[in-house]
Amino acid sequence: MRKVQRVSRRQFLEHGLASVCGLVVSRSFGQDIPFRTRPPRLDTKGRKPIAVLTTVYRPMSHSYHIVGRFLFGYPLQGKWHVPEHFVHTLYVDQFPSNDLSRALAKEYGIHLCRHIEEALTLGTGKLVVDGILHIAEHGDYPTNEKGQILYPRYEWMEQIVRVFRKTGQVVPVFVDKHLSYTWAKAKQMYDWAKEMNIPLMAGSSLPVTWRKPELELPLNTPIEEALVAAYGPIELYGFHALETLQVMMERRQDGETGIAAVTCLTGDAVWQAGDKGLWSWELLEHALGRSETLNPGDVRRNVGIPVLGRPSTPPIAFLLEYRDGRRATVLLLNGHINDFCFAARIAGQRKPASCMFYLPAPPGAKFFDALVFNIEKLLVQRKAPYPVERTLLTTGALDFLMESHFRNG
Repeated sequence: MRKVQRVSRRQFLEHGLASVCGLVVSRSFGQDIPFRTRPPRLDTKGRKPIAVLTTVYRPMSHSYHIVGRFLFGYPLQGKWHVPEHFVHTLYVDQFPSNDLSRALAKEYGIHLCRHIEEALTLGTGKLVVDGILHIAEHGDYPTNEKGQILYPRYEWMEQIVRVFRKTGQVVPVFVDKHLSYTWAKAKQMYDWAKEMNIPLMAGSSLPVTWRKPELELPLNTPIEEALVAAYGPIELYGFHALETLQVMMERRQDGETGIAAVTCLTGDAVWQAGDKGLWSWELLEHALGRSETLNPGDVRRNVGIPVLGRPSTPPIAFLLEYRDGRRATVLLLNGHINDFCFAARIAGQRKPASCMFYLPAPPGAKFFDALVFNIEKLLVQRKAPYPVERTLLTTGALDFLMESHFRNG
């Protein structure tokens, strides 16, 4: 394995902000080739094969953004970057009318497989890939009574593990977004990885995207309370908001100790909880002060206004009580903001620390550059660049918050 130059998150993102869409990349991660308006056809020579398992591959899906960067490369600091790995096999669960996978597989010589074991072994009885991208997001899947989408993340991981056991080999696995819709299934996925020494990485792009202004809390920061103001559907974007919160809260004094309890509130109960001091209006004010999409006017009136074609939704609050006594809040404020903003009260500081987690808009969705950059680290180093335990914790919190929502708080 090549020696990989370590790049700190601060270096990575400072250079990224300087060039708007640029990133700092170790040259050992791949090739730099001249930027062209049309991405060049990438040579697979000298590159290592990966398998992609995905629910759908359609325009603007997570597969489109993540896998597309392995297929075509992506621009870094004015140069075209080619990852060290290429897409060798592809398993797709559903084929909507705008499916892209079949045409791409034909054009790029990718093996389009009928099932997961075939995607990992091609019938050879041994692994033929150096890593796995597990992207179960989007597609036509049922929801349960709590409103959770039943994506087959656990079931696919179970099949991956079965192949690992059969072949006696393991490779790094990236799981897009949360591990599963239930804590029990997520914990089992984590336990398999620990048992079999599977390099496992999961989560969304929020923890690794740009922050405006750049805010990296030192380890052991004495955080007293924190809040994230965000938007979007309760489960899909609630997870993003929890990851935004957790990447900051886990740097608090004495580190992560776990979550003791969660509560989900909706409607007027959200504002009443703020008035009672269950969450901080002051922190909300500082978080909203970083928003680039803030809707003028009273938050209590604005939340629920249909925006950008989305249906109106009431305010939602996630109240988290950590085992060490700290509190944190996520507010989903559809109609008032359209970004992710953080604020925290820190002991000894007069003014709360705050920033916005910047998500460049589609079609480019440049925040996927940062996520793919870290997936490349996982594949090259065979070690997750940040702990999967973060996403295990946010997965569990989200499951129990959806349970609280189902029970009306």
